[in-house]
Amino acid sequence: MAAFESLTDKLQNVFKGLRGKGRLTEDDVHVAMKEVKMALLEADVNFKVVKSFVKTVEEKAIGQDVLTGLNPAQTVIKIVNEELTELMGSDTTEIQYRPGQETTIIMMAGLQGAGKTTTVAKLASQMTKKGKRPLLVACDVYRPAAIEQLRVNAEKVDIPFFAMGSNAKPAAIAKAAVEHAKKNNNNVIMLDTAGRLHVDEDMMQELCDIKKAVDVAQTILVVDAMTGQDAVNVASSFDEKVGIDGVILTKLDGDARGGAALSIRQVTGKPILYCGMGEKLSDLEQFYPDRMANRILGMGDVLSLIEKAQETIDEEEAKALSQKMKKNEFDYNDYLTSMAQMKKMGGLSSLMGMMPGMGGLGIDQKQMQKAMDQVDDKKLAHIEAIIYSMTPEERANPKLMNPSRKHRLAKGAGLDIAEVNRFIKQFEQSKKMMKQMSGMMKSKHGRMKFPFGGM
Repeated sequence: MAAFESLTDKLQNVFKGLRGKGRLTEDDVHVAMKEVKMALLEADVNFKVVKSFVKTVEEKAIGQDVLTGLNPAQTVIKIVNEELTELMGSDTTEIQYRPGQETTIIMMAGLQGAGKTTTVAKLASQMTKKGKRPLLVACDVYRPAAIEQLRVNAEKVDIPFFAMGSNAKPAAIAKAAVEHAKKNNNNVIMLDTAGRLHVDEDMMQELCDIKKAVDVAQTILVVDAMTGQDAVNVASSFDEKVGIDGVILTKLDGDARGGAALSIRQVTGKPILYCGMGEKLSDLEQFYPDRMANRILGMGDVLSLIEKAQETIDEEEAKALSQKMKKNEFDYNDYLTSMAQMKKMGGLSSLMGMMPGMGGLGIDQKQMQKAMDQVDDKKLAHIEAIIYSMTPEERANPKLMNPSRKHRLAKGAGLDIAEVNRFIKQFEQSKKMMKQMSGMMKSKHGRMKFPFGGM
């Protein structure tokens, strides 16, 4: 997870130093926690939250016979993991729906640029998987493209859409949407409200007016994780003036330092419900505090990885690819198949962030992540052109590739020879990594640990 990459690296270095000691002293713990404190502050975690966190971990590490135990370093890491989980809320919080056939009205709020309109469609798509019948309602009558953006996103996820144009009042639109939902059997109404560039009284009053006009069951705030501590301040302001029931953090896949995720629950008392992990309408993950703590500490998130795989991967296709990896028979035909599977699951960098122990594979992770992150639609088309320029024999046997064949492929695909060479090199790196991952995912008895083999 890009948001926590720097924090994860720093914490792993701290714990590496602890593991190198047979026994720990109180001074060892104090020094380690001083480094943990700096790492959290640099990740833009709220100062008061950091201070309380470090104090709690130190007290537990020094006061529970940890220092004289057999694995003191592991015990300290366990305490840090537990406290990180506690910091983010311990239990996973679900959106609360009205009982029975009652309609649930959810008001989505947030500042401009946080990704609210896209998140509305992402969340509605998640709801349909749980048997809900949502209706997307355009209540942002100020931003010219907002209504059209919501309509387009609704079409993409095949969810009904309701709008009354830019001249109606948001509260009136919400009331009309309730009647529309009753007639069309929608049991969840999602109100996409207007944002501003900053918190102001007009926006807050408009949200309060909507709450007076219709029975809002949940008010969910969408905040941009890349704004760091400002995201926490925004959440506090909205909760104070309008009242919020939960938060969705967006852009956690970007260059955010992650401090908002570690601060919001503690500062506002409101749970993080979901986190946005990309721009696609499928890139929304339920927020699990324990899994997030594992990822921050570099322990991986195997449960989320398995869930992604079960949702997106064809089991028979995966088994066939797994067998080819183990036998080192992976070829260019398989390359596109496996890459398509990885893209469905969020891309290689997303998967690697969920895998425990990836650092021990002997692969240049950053180079691989950079290579896979750059496979956009245009570059995928280039890769397809290169592969389709190969003969059937070349596709099935990568060992046949030589300089003269590469030049022929470049001409056939209409690409520079340097791009062909880069792809061939990338293929060999991917092949090596996949073979090692296939081996790593087996138990000592030779059985697969996870329910998918050909990731």
